[in-house]
Amino acid sequence: MKLETPAERISKRGRAPRSAPSELQSLRVRLCLMVLLVDCVAILVGCMAGNVLRFGNLWADPGLNLFAAVLPLYVGIAINSDAFGSDTLSDVHSGLSRAILAYVFAVFAVLFIAFYMKAGTDLSRMASGVALVSTFAALAAGRFLCAAYIKRRTGMRLFYDLMIRDGVDLAAPPNMIVVDCHTHDLHPDLHDPHMLDRLAAQLRGVDRVVIACPPERRLVWSLLLKGSSVNGHILSQDLDPVAPIGIGSLSGHFTLAVACAPLDLSRRCAKRTLDLLITIPALIFLSPMLLAVALAVKLDSRGPVLFRQPRVGRGNRIFLMYKFRSMRHDLADRAGNRSASRDDDRITKIGRLIRATSIDELPQLFNVLRGEMSLVGPRPHALGSLAGNELFWEVDERYWHRHALKPGLTGLAQIRGYRGATPDRQDLANRLNADLEYLAGWTIWRDISILAGTLRVLVHPNAY
Repeated sequence: MKLETPAERISKRGRAPRSAPSELQSLRVRLCLMVLLVDCVAILVGCMAGNVLRFGNLWADPGLNLFAAVLPLYVGIAINSDAFGSDTLSDVHSGLSRAILAYVFAVFAVLFIAFYMKAGTDLSRMASGVALVSTFAALAAGRFLCAAYIKRRTGMRLFYDLMIRDGVDLAAPPNMIVVDCHTHDLHPDLHDPHMLDRLAAQLRGVDRVVIACPPERRLVWSLLLKGSSVNGHILSQDLDPVAPIGIGSLSGHFTLAVACAPLDLSRRCAKRTLDLLITIPALIFLSPMLLAVALAVKLDSRGPVLFRQPRVGRGNRIFLMYKFRSMRHDLADRAGNRSASRDDDRITKIGRLIRATSIDELPQLFNVLRGEMSLVGPRPHALGSLAGNELFWEVDERYWHRHALKPGLTGLAQIRGYRGATPDRQDLANRLNADLEYLAGWTIWRDISILAGTLRVLVHPNAY
């Protein structure tokens, strides 16, 4: 039997009872404390796993000492990094990332202090290593179990959102409470303290209020909301085509923010570090194979070993992408107007083999090394790429949005099987949606999971 959430009870009763917002706030606090408790148990489980594997005893002193030292540091760091914030209740990946980072910082802080105070004899390196790995797994399992419980318990209706409709007939999302100005006598008037009191009663405990009103009443509503102590928004449908993402200012004038870099400096540094940590060893390890493939390409047909093609990169800048040449040099298509087909007569014997195994893409590691590409990102397309008979950017105007990040050697679209020719518009739509999803939810862990998932699709039916 599914339990009713406070928001559902509100919607059934019509006008919200005044205790409902506080119920939601209390529920969020309890759920956050639950997640905190589960994290503490996960750290204890990890330390006990280290004890069992090293000493064969759950309650051995080294593991318990590590738990006692790490736990208060973890709780402090995790709270400071908002690992138990209300937003993490609905975004398990964000909460888990913050929790793992907080745990790593706490463990390294304990190890540093132990080394500095020459207290290393109280800790076991093997037990500590096992505890570290086991706690990662326990934290992940605990967070996902909590997410499943929260979803079942609340249906992810965790916030009290209110829409006030003032003369605008607009449908609200299913989980949003709607108040009509005419029904509740909330006609905006800065000179009517009784009206302000009625508005305050409606806004008590609200997390966010959205006002849907005609343009001529936006000013008075904005003035009312500024003193309401609530996150207030004025709905402006005439801005929908512009799709603003925030407000800025210039010389005392307000500006609409319509774009931003998907990654800040610290995240770009983390992504670049991951690229170099994998690319440099990979080039060293693969160098014998790269030389062998280069020789095979050279002996198989006349022409250069590498095929360099202009592709669209980060910020819509054009760069030369490297591939092992897999087609006859005299039939090469630098513009990319014609996608390779299964029985393409342009493909050489060696080319067919290296394309089927994705080996032809390996020279792009040099593009990654040069900083033109990343290991993971939207795949770069040739300038003349077609979906059916239309250029990619003619099919969907959002196409250019995907270039906010560096293009990748692999990406979310590739591990979902969206690769190969694009004979119709839907083929591009599938890839574009996956690319935009990747841009909107980047984490370092997602890059690692995509790299791992790529190993499963190196040989793919659409690779020809």
